[in-house]
Amino acid sequence: MATIEFNNVCVDFPIYNANGRSLKKRLIQVATGGQLGADQTGRVVVRALEGLTFTLKDGDRVGLLGHNGAGKSTLLRLLSGVYEPSSGSSRIIGEIGSLIDISLGIDPEANGRENIFLRGGLLGMKKSDISKQINDIIEFSELGDFIDMPLRTYSTGMHLRLAFAVSTIVRPEILLMDEWLSVGDEGFRHKAEARMSELVQSTNILVIASHSRELVMNTCNRAIWLEHGKVRMDGTSQEVCAAYFT
Repeated sequence: MATIEFNNVCVDFPIYNANGRSLKKRLIQVATGGQLGADQTGRVVVRALEGLTFTLKDGDRVGLLGHNGAGKSTLLRLLSGVYEPSSGSSRIIGEIGSLIDISLGIDPEANGRENIFLRGGLLGMKKSDISKQINDIIEFSELGDFIDMPLRTYSTGMHLRLAFAVSTIVRPEILLMDEWLSVGDEGFRHKAEARMSELVQSTNILVIASHSRELVMNTCNRAIWLEHGKVRMDGTSQEVCAAYFT
C-alpha cells in the first residue's frame, strides 16, 4: 500500500545578500511563483509552497494544475526527495519513481550500454536486475549497433529513445511526472504511448503536472490546483478542470 500524507507543509528558499528590511513586517505576493518574505532572522526567503495539506492513497491519479511558477515542479521535487519541507510534516510510504528528467545521469562519453547501467543505477535498480533486462531495453530503444557507440554520436531522437527505454523499465508504487512523455518518430511514439499507459496503470499513485485539460481529464481521477504555492482547489478532475479552464 502506498500513501502520501502532507500536513501544513511549507518550502522556503533563502535568498542571500538581499536587503530584507522592507520585507520584515509583511509578505509580498509576487506575480508568479510563491511569496517573498523574511524569516525570523530577517533573511529574505521565497516561500515556494505554503500550507499544503492533503493525503494520497492507492488508486489516486492526481493532476497538478497551475500557471508557470505556481509550485507544481517544486511539489514534484518535494515528493521525490530532492527538497525537504521547511516546516510542517510529510509522510511517504512506497517506492518512488520519477520521470521528471529522464536524461539525468546520462554520460555523453559513455556508450549506450554503459549509460543503461548509469541511468538504471540512478533509478535505484541493482546491477543484476539491469543485466536481466538490458536486452529488452536495447530492443525497445531500436538503437541496433549504435548501443555500443558513444552517446555523443547519437541524434537527439536516439538519445531520447534510450533514456525513455531505461527510465520506463521500472514499476514504482508512486510515479511522478512533469507532463506526459512523448518521444521519437511516429512509429516509436506509438510504442512509447503504450509503455507509458502500462506504467501508469501499474503504479499505485500517479502525480502528474500538466497544462493539458484533456490529459488530466482522461488520465486522472483527482486534481490539485496550485496558485502562488498554495492549494486553491482540490477535488475530482472534472470539478477542478471545470474551474481552472474557464
